[in-house]
Amino acid sequence: MSHPAFNPLVSNLSAPPVPSVLAWAAAYDGSRGPKIELSQAVPGYPAHPETLAQLSAAAGSTAYTGYGDIEGEASLRAVYAQHVNDVYGASVSAGNIHVTSGANQAFISVLMTVAGAGDTVALTDPFYFNQEMTMSMLGIKLATIPCDPAQGFLPDLEAVRAALSRGLKALVLVTPNNPTGAVYPAGLLSEILDLCRAAGTWLILDETYRDFLPEGSGRPHDLFSVPGWQGNLISLYSFSKSLCIPGHRLGAITAAPFVVEQVAKVMDNLQICAPRAAQGAVAKVLLSLEDWRRENRAEITRRAAALKEVMAELPAWRMDAIGAYFAFIRHPFPGVGSAKISEQLARRTGVVCIPGIYFGAEQDDYLRFAFANADVATIRKLSERLAGFQLE
Repeated sequence: MSHPAFNPLVSNLSAPPVPSVLAWAAAYDGSRGPKIELSQAVPGYPAHPETLAQLSAAAGSTAYTGYGDIEGEASLRAVYAQHVNDVYGASVSAGNIHVTSGANQAFISVLMTVAGAGDTVALTDPFYFNQEMTMSMLGIKLATIPCDPAQGFLPDLEAVRAALSRGLKALVLVTPNNPTGAVYPAGLLSEILDLCRAAGTWLILDETYRDFLPEGSGRPHDLFSVPGWQGNLISLYSFSKSLCIPGHRLGAITAAPFVVEQVAKVMDNLQICAPRAAQGAVAKVLLSLEDWRRENRAEITRRAAALKEVMAELPAWRMDAIGAYFAFIRHPFPGVGSAKISEQLARRTGVVCIPGIYFGAEQDDYLRFAFANADVATIRKLSERLAGFQLE
């Protein structure tokens, strides 16, 4: 007996990429040593003990068992607004903040708020696959802005102008970038915001990995200090990565209060409110963990340095970009699909990474290494596993 048809905007999508890669890894027999997990972007170290203690206390409290405010707990909105001000030298308030269940939910909530089926939204190429999939299932048209590896995978201003001239509801930038790791300079972001404002286009800035910028990098940007920024800038963030609590699903949107008001309509139908116990716990620890976060940034910098050293020993494998969390690696098998290479690496050597093809049709020469997942000693083991690797 046949079943009724699915929504083709969903059924025509490929299966989620990460489970596919993890299935390849599950077939690894351990013969080359422990797996080297470089696929899913999750922290490679545990949450702070105080965070865990606060999560435990909040989960066992009746205070968080009922429905909460759609926009988020008042305590977390206020604390995160202060955090934004500390990071960017800004002056936002709790009214600028909407808490979500992770940055992916922040993205779909914002996208549904600013664009509808038939509208066009631009992503950089390469792009983060979940964002492209979200657009596809909503019937939103995709425009891409090519990013040249010779220019560090930064978006070219002329390409941005060309895309805007064709009419966009929104331009989405991810910085530090997923998948390349590229960090977009503050000046470039300022120029792109100006272009978007002139075109009447929303600029959606996904800053999920901005807590992993090296110490001394300065402010990620000054966009929250631009007069009138609230007219078309929306920033996305994830507590999951920097606090090491991805299972608790917590993210945030920073935008104008009139944007927050519209996003709440979407959120009420997606989830009603983000997990309340996690919100209560994070509100108590966020501002007190700066030293711990600084130590983690230093550790990520050490891991990046270790990967640079390893790749320097492997001239056939070219590292075209590395940043705050990811590296985009050009593999030495031109003409061979990156999915085949990733599958064989996982099954035969235990090196688990994401094929470049998942980040755009033009990215089949690449693999994404989420190097922040692995410690320095583990990263150094890549040298011998990649050095002699040949396809079967």
